[in-house]
Amino acid sequence: MMSSRKLQLSDIVDLRAYERDRESLRNSIIETKHRRRVGLGTVVTLMFENRETVKSQIQEMLRAEKVTNDAGVIEELKAYNPLIPEAGQLCATLFIELTTDEQLREWLPKLVGIENSIVFKLSDGSEVRSISEEGHAQTLTREDITAAVHYLRFEFTAAQVEVFTLGDVQVACDHPAYLEAVQLPTNVVTELLSDLLP
Repeated sequence: MMSSRKLQLSDIVDLRAYERDRESLRNSIIETKHRRRVGLGTVVTLMFENRETVKSQIQEMLRAEKVTNDAGVIEELKAYNPLIPEAGQLCATLFIELTTDEQLREWLPKLVGIENSIVFKLSDGSEVRSISEEGHAQTLTREDITAAVHYLRFEFTAAQVEVFTLGDVQVACDHPAYLEAVQLPTNVVTELLSDLLP
């Protein structure tokens, strides 16, 4: 059986150790995130998560909340581990990037259901649609307004992973209020293959 990529308690360093290395770790993770970020239209960004981005997020949450006990760390691991893709999966945080109250009032009601509207389009014509991450889904969207952040998962078959390796991959949104598509640059395809391949 393949080993899981999920984080364990032993992967998380305590606050003092993290503080000592935080600056160099943050510089490294900024580079990683830059390679894994995809803009989709004017207000949506997808950040494709992996073990490193999630570990950084957990360390930052623990630092902000000054969590020093194992129970608190385990809670964060439970919340964030689902965002680490296993082989054959991609996981993404979808950000609806709005800066003014006016934009929030305009867009968040219009974009209800966007978490189920993100699609990978592969060169053989097959598609892989987003699945809203179950643990977070019920807390995020109400019937009349959506959240500005969503957690998504994409499940690829072995054949679809094979096609993904050929490149020519699009990410699209087919939400009626936000029809957008973007061709993934080769470097992003290569980066995401590190998640998809075992």
